Amino acid sequence: MDDHIHTWTTITLLFAASLLFVTRIRRKSSNLPPTIFPTIPIIGHLHLLKKPLHRTLSALSAKHGPILLLRFGSRNVLLVSSPSISKQCFTENDVVFADRPRLLAGKILGSNYTSFGFAPYGNHWRNLRRISTIEIFSSNRINEFRDTRADEGRLLVRKLITESSDHVNLSLVFNEMMLNVMMMMLFGKRFFGGGVDFEEGKKFKELVNETFLVGGATNLGDHLPILRWFGVKGFENKLIELQKKRDEFIRGLIRQIRISKGDEMKNNESVKEKMMMMMMKNTVIDVLLKHQETNPEFYTDDVIKSFVLNLLTAATDTSTTTMEWAFSLLLNHPHILKKAQTEIDNQVGKSRLIDESDTINNLPYLDCIVKETLRMYPPGPLLLPHESSKDCIVGGYHIPRGTMLLVNQWAIQHNPDLWSDPERFYPERFEVEGVRDGFRLMPFGSGRRGCPGEGLALRVIGLILGLLIQCFDWERIGEEMVDMSEGPGLTLPKAQPLLAKCKPRPMTRSLVYDESGFSS
Repeated sequence: MDDHIHTWTTITLLFAASLLFVTRIRRKSSNLPPTIFPTIPIIGHLHLLKKPLHRTLSALSAKHGPILLLRFGSRNVLLVSSPSISKQCFTENDVVFADRPRLLAGKILGSNYTSFGFAPYGNHWRNLRRISTIEIFSSNRINEFRDTRADEGRLLVRKLITESSDHVNLSLVFNEMMLNVMMMMLFGKRFFGGGVDFEEGKKFKELVNETFLVGGATNLGDHLPILRWFGVKGFENKLIELQKKRDEFIRGLIRQIRISKGDEMKNNESVKEKMMMMMMKNTVIDVLLKHQETNPEFYTDDVIKSFVLNLLTAATDTSTTTMEWAFSLLLNHPHILKKAQTEIDNQVGKSRLIDESDTINNLPYLDCIVKETLRMYPPGPLLLPHESSKDCIVGGYHIPRGTMLLVNQWAIQHNPDLWSDPERFYPERFEVEGVRDGFRLMPFGSGRRGCPGEGLALRVIGLILGLLIQCFDWERIGEEMVDMSEGPGLTLPKAQPLLAKCKPRPMTRSLVYDESGFSS
């Protein structure tokens, strides 16, 4: 009996060794990128993955090389952690990698892969991209809402003056601020502040947070289809329930806009008054509904709904987390905070609030702080996954069609061979080092699927950070350093909310208050 077992064990080991040998020979003859040996049948390299994923993959690349072809179950995954290889993916192979992998989150949260973030590369996606670049993120459209962002900034300063204490929750402040900015651009209404429906805002904020927690969770069923055969439905049910809540919420907002427009048209009797009203209302949802009248086949309610949801969730969470990390770093490095405040005092003065033109043209050190924050804590540490639509060559290796591309931007931006002392918060590095030189800094992605909202995000982040630095003196809650632990989710959130002390500076009240409530 023992001899029989020994014989079968030997045969099994020989078969496994032969299979691995043949696999390695076939890989070399196919000119595929290096991999991590062994690739375990069925699960591939999934057993190597631990949270946080960007750090785990960074350690694997540091050990095995900057380009790796891994197996996540049944799926080929190209892992890139080199700026030169990233450049190849997003320049000469940009169209090839413009697709998205078909993941369960894209099917459910992305309305069956039709939303802007999840849609495959093609005519539908190009139409959505055109809408975003022309109707929302073009320079003209961004400038149209410049006064809106300035008003929100002043309202934020006033709020902190009245509520300043030893425990200001900046995580909450930044989140509500960004929701207000995006809601004003999209719907012409605010969620937080005086005279608004706080419960409505609270409900949507919970939906945004749940989207990034649930939607960003690892789903083994995306890589191991066999799990679906066993009825593993827990994750799918969570996504379905979340999408139902998101759908109902946005449909309700669109319904409110339609009712409001109908009432306004009825109440304005003359043609001239109607035309004036229509010219004044130029929010994103107004523009989309206007396009729906002339092109109802494309601008369906589902397309508008998913488009708005994509904008609200993506723009709000990424900008919020970047501001949280930036202020956490500043509180832990008070000399840098003071240097930024001195720059604002010298360049802007103390007789007016900073505006967006200052952050773009007159405050280079503040700009360095934002860049350094994005380097250390990119809002998408692995960017969003891409997929090759056909065979291509990357780094001299053959990449098969249908390969998922993960660019570990966090690893690139923390590589000591690319950045001097990369774990140090040192904004001055951007006074001498290049920004996009060799794709070293790419927190918003690149190429066709790069984030179209980068310009708007940088304006808002610079403005809000600048206002808080200009108008208040800040301190940590206690002697302890701010906790810099990372939480779970797609956008590298902080694990703990950011609390701080703030005290209005002597000139602040005069800058934001006058008889009408605002400074001129």
